Amino acid sequence: MQIVAFNGSARKDGNTAGLIRHVLRALENEGMETEHIQLGGSHIQGCIACFKCFKNKDRHCSVHEDPLNDCIDKMLAADGIILGSPTYFANVSTNIKSLIDRAGLVSKANGDMLARKAGAAVVAVRRSGAIHVFNSINHFFLISQMIVPGSSYWNIGRGLNPGDVEQDEEGRQTMETLGRNMAWLLRKIRA
Repeated sequence: MQIVAFNGSARKDGNTAGLIRHVLRALENEGMETEHIQLGGSHIQGCIACFKCFKNKDRHCSVHEDPLNDCIDKMLAADGIILGSPTYFANVSTNIKSLIDRAGLVSKANGDMLARKAGAAVVAVRRSGAIHVFNSINHFFLISQMIVPGSSYWNIGRGLNPGDVEQDEEGRQTMETLGRNMAWLLRKIRA
């Protein structure tokens, strides 16, 4: 089974990426194939509400000037999707917000094409605001009719400077448990 993870942080190898790597290692240890896509350095523009996706029904956004349709293709090919975001003013990063808005609308326009895939949020935070980020990502999964695995705590790791989350033992353990639970869930879904 294939899992694709999107790191929505502006820092390609910052704390969000570190947390995602813990989840992916646990998934790989369970025999899953993984891919980690770093959105830092790219710019995914927000939805322009043209609603051409409802007319075209081609499983793509009509805006082609950014990597969004490549991300959608990766999501469609995957059994599980991980969206990781740092906490920016108690909210998701702009790239994750744009990915959610546009991929979500394209999914709705094409018969809820992401339904019954597994989805997991991963959130990096310095101090507070992470629950809103966690909820925002999970709202995308739930309205897309995806299935969300749980973990031993909310999927949050604490750190400010790149690498700081490695000192958050509970955060690391939460990510590893999330990976194992996601693998278990995917086996049940695809059985």
